[in-house]
Amino acid sequence: MKRTCLISCFVLCVSLGLMAQSDDPVVMTVGNEKVTRSEFEYNFNKNNTDAVVDKKSVREYADMYAVYRMKVLAALDNKLDTVTSYQKEFRHYRDLQIRPLLVSDAVVEEECTKYYNRMLESLGGKDLIKPAHIFLMLGQNASNEQIEATKVRIDSIYNALTEGADFETLAKELSQDRQTAVKGGVLPWVGPGQTLKEFEDAAYALKVGEMSKPVQSPVGYHIIKMTERKDLEPFDSLHTKIHAYLERRGIRDQLAGVVVDSLLAKYNGEKTAEDILDMETERLCAQDKELKYLVKEYHDGLLLYDLCSKQIWEPAKADTVGIEKYFKANKKSYAWDKPHFAGMVYYCKNEADVAAVKKLLKKVPEDQWITTIRGAYNKDSVAVRMEKRLFAEGENDNVDVLALKAKGKELKPVKDFPYVGVVGRVLKKGPAKWTDVSAQVVQDYQKVKEDEYVETLRRKYPVVINENVLSTVNQTGND
Repeated sequence: MKRTCLISCFVLCVSLGLMAQSDDPVVMTVGNEKVTRSEFEYNFNKNNTDAVVDKKSVREYADMYAVYRMKVLAALDNKLDTVTSYQKEFRHYRDLQIRPLLVSDAVVEEECTKYYNRMLESLGGKDLIKPAHIFLMLGQNASNEQIEATKVRIDSIYNALTEGADFETLAKELSQDRQTAVKGGVLPWVGPGQTLKEFEDAAYALKVGEMSKPVQSPVGYHIIKMTERKDLEPFDSLHTKIHAYLERRGIRDQLAGVVVDSLLAKYNGEKTAEDILDMETERLCAQDKELKYLVKEYHDGLLLYDLCSKQIWEPAKADTVGIEKYFKANKKSYAWDKPHFAGMVYYCKNEADVAAVKKLLKKVPEDQWITTIRGAYNKDSVAVRMEKRLFAEGENDNVDVLALKAKGKELKPVKDFPYVGVVGRVLKKGPAKWTDVSAQVVQDYQKVKEDEYVETLRRKYPVVINENVLSTVNQTGND
């Protein structure tokens, strides 16, 4: 009897374990790493949306994702995750996600209420006003003569207004506060303590529609007109604006700092701020699978970039011997139908400089042309403008006329540089050197080296894809 019960319990435990595994089965194994269906679905759905030009099927994406995981494993084996610069960059991106989550919406709402109460308190029982003004500025060191002249001018404007001149029109024409002048002199809503005292006292004394006499402040003279007044709206009416304003000001990050500081105090110096954020990341990711995979995406994506830069892209870019060999073997791939011009079109202020520049560059390597011209002609001012690159027929009229001898086109000099010249090589069937199309050749060579590198990873990190589980990806309900 006891044996039967033990067997039943064992079967039950195994069944529960299998059920738990079936909730999120392994879709592939890369080396010793197991990739669950939920992780694969997260990445597939995020990186293979309808907006993607080259959309992949689940099976195609599985092959790509396996290569991605191999590269990440290689980066970990190379201990790239221990490099200080990597850790700093990863924590920066991770914390942009984690820190706001340390602050509840309820705490943010409390801050909104506090902000409103401070606004209400700052009014001191007064209302809000929207004044307009015509302003004439006086410098801090203005002489008595300047002050008197400005006073005479502001008085004449005031007299014109009292005789029927339009305030908005004069504000646009005469006010030296140009930010408000374009709006007819109207300022935004303000309350007590938000403007100069002299201005505030005069403005608050006005009823809507009334205009002040010229008012002197530390910065000049104002004629003030009151356009609107109102009481501060109730909190519910301003809540959305206050919330958006505080979010723009980074309120969650500020409050997150308070949370981290309180946890630091709790651990009494036994933990650092980074330790706290590491712990909080682990806690939050355990509660939210989407967040877990997002943080993992930051972690692995940065590792992948570092690995490719160090192991593939930079070494390939520096391998000029290999690039040249690759170019010669694949030269036909870079052939073109239209003639091209590898060189420089330049524009001169003086006609004699056109021939002089060409003569100067005859014995200078192409990669030194721009530096040479700068040293000879553009030391103190620009006498020669330059554009050096590979030009296809039809891209530049000046190149078409002077280098490619196209008919039916005219020279198009640029402003202040009426004389045009070209120097370089005409390439009819394709590039003569890999440097003629360096960007494309280097990119293609990097892809070749990357493919070679991936083949070495396949031997080190064998991939096993569970086709049965893969077929259930994005199936409602799954298992």
